[in-house]
Amino acid sequence: MQFSLSALWAQMGAFAAAVVIAMLLMSVASILVTCERVVVFIRSRNASRRYAEKMVEALDSDPLKSAAAGGDLGYVGRVIEAGLKAFNTSPSSDEDFTVETVARALERQSQREIQQLKRGQGVLATISSTAPFVGLLGTVMGIVTAFEQMAASGQGGLATVSAGVAEALVTTGMGLFVAIPAVFAFNFLQSWVDARAVDIAESSNEFLDFVARRLRADSLRAEAE
Repeated sequence: MQFSLSALWAQMGAFAAAVVIAMLLMSVASILVTCERVVVFIRSRNASRRYAEKMVEALDSDPLKSAAAGGDLGYVGRVIEAGLKAFNTSPSSDEDFTVETVARALERQSQREIQQLKRGQGVLATISSTAPFVGLLGTVMGIVTAFEQMAASGQGGLATVSAGVAEALVTTGMGLFVAIPAVFAFNFLQSWVDARAVDIAESSNEFLDFVARRLRADSLRAEAE
């Protein structure tokens, strides 16, 4: 028996071949999800930085105005815009109510943004956890094939069971080949989302503090007049 990939594929049983095809599809899905998420993360991070730079200038205006200039605002921009909208539509006479309204709007939008950033991670988690077991299933069937060949030939020896053993090892290797990169990708994306969640929380708190200070200053100015 030749142990090249083409020879192994040609002599592989139907079940093992199906397992290998499933592994390849899972690998392609993992790569596509990872690449798509990386592109989305980079674009959203850049958009958030541009928005933050513009918002610094907008906060000095009276009344507060939006820093949105069309296009993608990024995760930070969408959260702050939600808070800004809540601020502009709340009665300025009730300071506590306005602050609570803005805080709730920021929290709701923050949760939406974090959930959007986590898109695709379920696919990677599923692939990384199930790929080794799918490969193990192929391994078991490969060993079964080896014993069937031994029983059919009526004799033992490596030559008799080599095809089944090779089939089992190939499926095992495919399972690990698919699962290991998926685990790395999932952990990388999860750490990135966690870091962005901190950015969103800090931006939200800074904006909320600014709103509270602005309302307090307006209240003191009104009392002085």
